[in-house]
Amino acid sequence: MDKVKTDLWRKGDWAAYFGLLANNLTNLLTMSSLLLFVVGFPKEMVYGRIVPAFGLSIFIASVCYFWFAIQLAKKTGRSDVTALPSGPSAPSIFTVTFLVILPVFKMTNNAEFAFQIGLVWCLFEAAILIVGAFLGDTIRRLVPRTVLLSTLGGLGLLLLAMNPMLQTFETPIVAFVVLIIIFINWFGKSPVFKKIPTGFLLLLVGTALAWIFGLQNPEAVAAGLGAIGFNPPEVHVTSLIQGIPNAVPYLASAVPLGLANYVFDLENIEAAHAAGDPYRTRRVMLANGISSSIGAFCGNPYPVTVYIGHTGWKSMGAGIGYSIATGGSMLIIALFGLGALLLSVIPVVAIVPILVYVGVVSANQAVRETPKMEVPVVFIAMFPWIANWALTMVNNIFSAAGTDAASVGIDVLLSKGVYYNGLFHLGNGAPLSSLLWGMLTIFAIQNRPLSGLIAACIASVLSLFGIIHSAMVEFANPGIMPFVWSYLMIAAIFAYKYFTDRNPKLGEPANAK
Repeated sequence: MDKVKTDLWRKGDWAAYFGLLANNLTNLLTMSSLLLFVVGFPKEMVYGRIVPAFGLSIFIASVCYFWFAIQLAKKTGRSDVTALPSGPSAPSIFTVTFLVILPVFKMTNNAEFAFQIGLVWCLFEAAILIVGAFLGDTIRRLVPRTVLLSTLGGLGLLLLAMNPMLQTFETPIVAFVVLIIIFINWFGKSPVFKKIPTGFLLLLVGTALAWIFGLQNPEAVAAGLGAIGFNPPEVHVTSLIQGIPNAVPYLASAVPLGLANYVFDLENIEAAHAAGDPYRTRRVMLANGISSSIGAFCGNPYPVTVYIGHTGWKSMGAGIGYSIATGGSMLIIALFGLGALLLSVIPVVAIVPILVYVGVVSANQAVRETPKMEVPVVFIAMFPWIANWALTMVNNIFSAAGTDAASVGIDVLLSKGVYYNGLFHLGNGAPLSSLLWGMLTIFAIQNRPLSGLIAACIASVLSLFGIIHSAMVEFANPGIMPFVWSYLMIAAIFAYKYFTDRNPKLGEPANAK
């Protein structure tokens, strides 16, 4: 019996639990804030329908991952198996809100109608994952591991770790101490306060410092207590059916994000394989698709995915229990409206340094698992993620100032050294363009011109439809056509390389002897 308990919950599960819960909770509060204060949905719809279904989706996925981990542990006879982390697709929170729900609500002023369109959108996303589940293993075999890990490394460093690092420097009085304890206990080999689980230690120290220095407000605790109430998920089949005929114009944006979520899953599954936990791709993909589908039927317009960080949680010593504990906590928080209360007591800044650690470990795995000759792939694959992060920051600044890049003037920005067009094209479609540029780079390094040719042609087609390098799906947009032709020229270079490698004389000058 003791062995079973040890297998299901290990000391390292505490730290992973707090870190993953903080990330999921932040996403939950971000989603709620956007729907309430940006879109203008009524509180009853957000807290009574969407939030409970949001928590249910994460919980179902975490139950699946928990079961997969148990099965893997039994199959391998190992006690160090780490479960996959579950969470919402963070980019989809912004994409669904700003590209689907917000414009529909502004156009119709009908919250119920916008809600229905969002549910159909999520169901379409889930369908992409379910169909793609049967191709996942094949794609993982075709795409080099270096590329998958490099793309995930960029995602971890920029999408997961960068903003928490900025939060750390906004509140150094709390976060610096938490961060250095992480460095000592998880990067180093001689932990401080050895008898206290590091997860508890970080929570206690960060929370204590926040209250000591007056960063937490007792009034927020009272407000959080007032928001508590039980809101069970409801089935919304009628809303889904009514939304289907009207959702088609908005499903175009689901294609690139569905493909991006698909790539996220592949990368995270590959990272788990590289860390020693070989989960079956098809089962994981189906679990995500089914969880997202159930969530949509219950009122959640945001799909779930394999969350980034498996390698980081594993390096903390996490096992099987942390993932389902996080899912269960998210369900309880969502059902009873406990999110605001928790963050009024425990400051996010006390926990976000954990995400810095996880992001760095994810990036480090890419370097560690990559042959020396292929290391440039790691850094090339990061550029789209850097641009994506910077583009988001720049656009948010413009939005806060009540303007946009076009109003300021692209030429004016260029005169100040801001290459906005470059940011726009490199940053949009980052998950797929990162993958494709990683493939182009590695096939060039490995002298696999035929594979490079295929990758360039795929990039050209995706550009043609606006799936990469564009803010929206649109066929043959004049602004995107230079990328279409450029990728075809890359394909031509790879074709030339292929034929000259097979027939060396073709590459010789005409007067060569």
